[in-house]
Amino acid sequence: MGHRRLLRLAGPALGIGLVALAPGAQAQTTGDPDAGRAYAERNCTNCHMVSPQQSPPVRVAPSFQAIAGMPSTTSMSLHAFLATPHPRMPNFIVPPSDADDVVAYVLSLQKKP
Repeated sequence: MGHRRLLRLAGPALGIGLVALAPGAQAQTTGDPDAGRAYAERNCTNCHMVSPQQSPPVRVAPSFQAIAGMPSTTSMSLHAFLATPHPRMPNFIVPPSDADDVVAYVLSLQKKP
């Protein structure tokens, strides 16, 4: 079988594989946004505006809506952020058992095109 015929036959499969690897083709977060919001309301409201209905926080940190609107906000970037300590935040790391839910909540705040 010639190379051209092989490429013609394999082309559609290669295209599907490339689409799956594209940056926009990320796996969806499997967490529960409602549970993530409840977790954030219990643990993050001293500094962050978690929801629009919340009273202003004691310390001002970016709102969850602002975080959701950042171009760099993805499931992967949020998981990495929540799993590491940060100098400007209290020594607080979201447990892995709750991280999927918090990530799902933040991503649910993103404006859909």
